[in-house]
Amino acid sequence: MREEDVELIDWARRAMRHAFAEYSGFPVGAAVRTARGKVYTGANVEISSFGLSLCAERVALFKAYSEGERDIEALAVAGLTDEPISPCGACRQVIWELAPSARILLVNRDASKTAEFAPRDLLPDGFSLNRRPPGIRERE
Repeated sequence: MREEDVELIDWARRAMRHAFAEYSGFPVGAAVRTARGKVYTGANVEISSFGLSLCAERVALFKAYSEGERDIEALAVAGLTDEPISPCGACRQVIWELAPSARILLVNRDASKTAEFAPRDLLPDGFSLNRRPPGIRERE
């Protein structure tokens, strides 16, 4: 594994400490690295109205985008799991659209197990403005 990936995973694991996971008790941390080498972190934030909660992956990506970053090179996600953590469906869609060429690094609780994916591996045939599922026509 590249040294820069090990560092990004460390950023994600540290970000997990800032999670507000009062309801699930399941903290998650994420870290995004841009093509310019800048790192943005995120942690999950839960609200009693669960639909208003945000996952760590989305927090990190939204922070990068809100600072003008558009070229996301890698995203690391860490959680208190025995196997490498897996992003939820909502995060897979956001990754597909905001980090389409990023390398996705998923790790378990102590980073002893890792997995690497491309967004298309996490969301085959994903939907975006540039790619529509079969059977959906362009507006005329």
